[in-house]
Amino acid sequence: MSVRHFLSMMDYTPDELVGLIRRGIELKNLRNRGVLFEPLKNRVLGMIFEKASTRTRLSFEAGMIQLGGQAIFLSPRDTQLGRGEPIGDAAIVMSSMLDAVMIRTFAHSNLTEFAAKSKVPVINGLSDDLHPCQLLADMQTFLEHRGSIAGKTVAWIGDGNNMCNSYIEAAMQFDFQLKVACPTGYEPDARFLALAGERVQVVRDPREAVAGAHLVSTDVWASMGQEDEAEQRMALFRPYQVTRELLDAAAEDVLFMHCLPAHRGEEISFDLLDDPRSVAWDQAENRLHAQKALLEMLVEPAYHHA
Repeated sequence: MSVRHFLSMMDYTPDELVGLIRRGIELKNLRNRGVLFEPLKNRVLGMIFEKASTRTRLSFEAGMIQLGGQAIFLSPRDTQLGRGEPIGDAAIVMSSMLDAVMIRTFAHSNLTEFAAKSKVPVINGLSDDLHPCQLLADMQTFLEHRGSIAGKTVAWIGDGNNMCNSYIEAAMQFDFQLKVACPTGYEPDARFLALAGERVQVVRDPREAVAGAHLVSTDVWASMGQEDEAEQRMALFRPYQVTRELLDAAAEDVLFMHCLPAHRGEEISFDLLDDPRSVAWDQAENRLHAQKALLEMLVEPAYHHA
């Protein structure tokens, strides 16, 4: 049986993905009721971070502990990965000692190279191409507040970045229409647009994108590693700020999401996270629950080995 990874939303069937987020809701309910549920006792997750993180680290580490396992945090200073050991070699060694590996990195090829040599599941905690774990949380949040997202319209406002690419994959897997509003030259990756075909539309005007949208999402204008472009981006993206007025142009029951951290006064107006239509805090918490469902599915329970 070949080992399964989670590097992209496309690694699973639509049914499996819906099952995962439904399981996330069940695990959230168990935790809220104070029920102890520890299927991953003695299981260890290795977490490799080449990029800084708040939510990814907290959610994976807390999630493993709550499931009865442990997580080991490895920064670039803590491994040979950043100092010349081939990624495949590191994968062979690390996967002989761990039960799963989560990697948050720059080049997506780091993930695919590691996964190719790993004997245990590898999870994409974010790459320059994709952020699929965030999308599990986003889809869980929509399901909790509004039911199925199938057939709905989603607007992505701002940079066609890794989050936007993951929204394109989600549009295919969860069966919704996606409208992306971005400045010229900041479109999502052409590979993902080609895969999605008619399901995704790229426009320039944010108001056109949000018209009739049931979900509006955005992200920071300059991601990690793009600080040198920040000023140029500020000027270009200013018309793409998401405000209460912009949400007024969307569907009446619209939800607003932001994967955080948010820069108030830049990609969102200062008051937007306080708007009743914003579910960004639920969305952040759901990283924990959706990823626990993912870990539960990928990491073999301890009792199988008894």
